[in-house]
Amino acid sequence: MYRKNIFLHVGSLASKPKRDLLMMDFWEIETISFPPEGSSITPAHHYSEFRFKIYAPIAFRYFRDLFGIQPDDFMVGSLASKPKRDLLMMDFWEIETISFPPEGSSITPAHHYSEFRFKIYAPIAFRYFRDLFGIQPDDFMMSMCSAPLRELSNPGASGSIFYLTDDDEFIIKTVQHKEGEFLQKLLPGYYMNLNQNPRTLLPKFFGLYCFQCNSKNVRLIVMNNLLPSYVRMHLKYDLKGSTYKRRANKAEKEKKSPTYKDLDFMEHHPNGIFLEADTYNALIKTIQRDCRVLESFKIMDYSLLVGVHNLDLSLKDKQEEKNAQMREAEDLQDMSLDGAGDERDRRERRSGGATALNRSRSVNRQRLVAHSTAMESIQAASEPIDDEDDVP
Repeated sequence: MYRKNIFLHVGSLASKPKRDLLMMDFWEIETISFPPEGSSITPAHHYSEFRFKIYAPIAFRYFRDLFGIQPDDFMVGSLASKPKRDLLMMDFWEIETISFPPEGSSITPAHHYSEFRFKIYAPIAFRYFRDLFGIQPDDFMMSMCSAPLRELSNPGASGSIFYLTDDDEFIIKTVQHKEGEFLQKLLPGYYMNLNQNPRTLLPKFFGLYCFQCNSKNVRLIVMNNLLPSYVRMHLKYDLKGSTYKRRANKAEKEKKSPTYKDLDFMEHHPNGIFLEADTYNALIKTIQRDCRVLESFKIMDYSLLVGVHNLDLSLKDKQEEKNAQMREAEDLQDMSLDGAGDERDRRERRSGGATALNRSRSVNRQRLVAHSTAMESIQAASEPIDDEDDVP
């Protein structure tokens, strides 16, 4: 449903036609086919093929222009465009509820499950939060809905379940009723902090939702992803500034990617981690401001998540990966040989096959969420991430 809305929004009628309205425009019919496998302009789906007809699209586009209705405003969902007014206190307490009956409705598709409801808390307020960090509505919708979420293997100590969007941009966390209610109370002060300090290292919340079905409630918070999976963190620390019971237990250390604590950090880095003067000063200033905000909220149970990416180990890992790919290519070459020739011929063929491997192209990626990593936040700059084979 949502992807169709996106298509209709960015289609040929997103902007006003550059000509006068003609009589033939009133009789025009635009037909869009939605095959199950998808097409260049439509998403794949699990239903039978269907078609969508738009009658007199250009004419109705003119009619909407007469009343000042923009394409974003016409898109399904009242929050498709930024509100044309200032944020009000009542916006932080607004709750929008959408019912999904099995037979469908004028704005929801039919489905084969029990009826459920979806609640959106403070939709206008969170829309402003996303605007502060340059997140467009269609980008946010595609991140959340274009592919299944991935469940993270290391749940939090609170029992919450964490999910990651397929594009690595957002984390979705399940929360209890009290935690969701507490966040909603903090929203006015949280909004003020984001306006005053966009370099904050505090979690950036982009949505609060509740899924209700069969008398069960699942509350979800959408946050930015601080540690993208395409950058390997060789060490992770959860630091509270305390040493009492602050050592990772045996079970945690046996995990593939353990999260260590304060005493482990002091043991691994007895002299601390050295930073450039400008980076250090910006980091300390940001942490001090964030701590004052937490103090004003009367929050004391918090920690600093630190990820360490080791450049030397990264280079070694990439070299080992290259070697493994070359060995795999050699094995495939051996399997294709018909048995003719001596061992020398085999070695020559394997050598030729290895050198024939193409070097993968560099991919220059730009993260969607502005100031989403720690370094981007304290520097207030979002720079492209260049994934080259020989650059860790």
